[in-house]
Amino acid sequence: MLRGIYTGASGMIAQEARMDAIANNLANVDKTSYKKDIAIFKAFPDMVIRRINESGLGITPAGSYDSMPYVGKLGTGVEVNEVFTDFAQGSLQRTENNFDLALEGRGFFTIMTERGERYTRDGSFTINQDGILMTHNGNPVMGENGIIRIQQNNFLINERGEVVVNGDMSADPRDLVTMAGNDWTGPVVIDKLKIVDFENIRYIKKEGDSMYRETEYSGPALPPGEYKVVQGFLEKSNVNIVREMVDMIEVNRSYEANQKTVTSHDQTLGKLINEVAR
Repeated sequence: MLRGIYTGASGMIAQEARMDAIANNLANVDKTSYKKDIAIFKAFPDMVIRRINESGLGITPAGSYDSMPYVGKLGTGVEVNEVFTDFAQGSLQRTENNFDLALEGRGFFTIMTERGERYTRDGSFTINQDGILMTHNGNPVMGENGIIRIQQNNFLINERGEVVVNGDMSADPRDLVTMAGNDWTGPVVIDKLKIVDFENIRYIKKEGDSMYRETEYSGPALPPGEYKVVQGFLEKSNVNIVREMVDMIEVNRSYEANQKTVTSHDQTLGKLINEVAR
């Protein structure tokens, strides 16, 4: 009976952890580039149940003999194995803002923070009074040559992540390709966004505000494979509200089932102690 209580309690704890992950996903459904979390469980080893005090029964395969016939397996509970982050691509939303960038495919933007380099897929950037490309929290966006400096409405970022500015610092960057032959110095690639990837992406850690950091298990930041930078777009979260609500209902029912299991075992144990033993 005590084993039943422990098994039911472990199920309740596991479902509570799953509910925390779902609630966090729903709370961040509108956050740019948020990646949903999934709680993953693993079961404790099953126990083999056999009947005892039998005179002996023949069992298959033919010729074998066992005085304690096999009945079945008994589960002993579950535990949270890990909270897995699903890095599936979110849909892209057009903003018409040149400072908004989105990534198609794998990869992360590199941001310099007080704690060192951090990584994000949230490309909602801006510039400060010094012309530095920054996040809305005031952290500079890193290029391969260091901090990126641009001027308002005088740059574009192509699919490769190259930061292109107009040579005479006057034209709209979207018109650069039509200005050949004019009295103009031409577009200049001043830097390239420092976009990175990881060998074991599942092991990078969230730090809040859509920021991630590397760990010893994820390995160091590496050059990415195939990716495309899209200017004027933002990547939405990959959370499906309907799916999360269905999972929430499922968690509630599973939690209640485990709770009833604990209550039933507790009542049975109470009768055993207070009535049968008496």
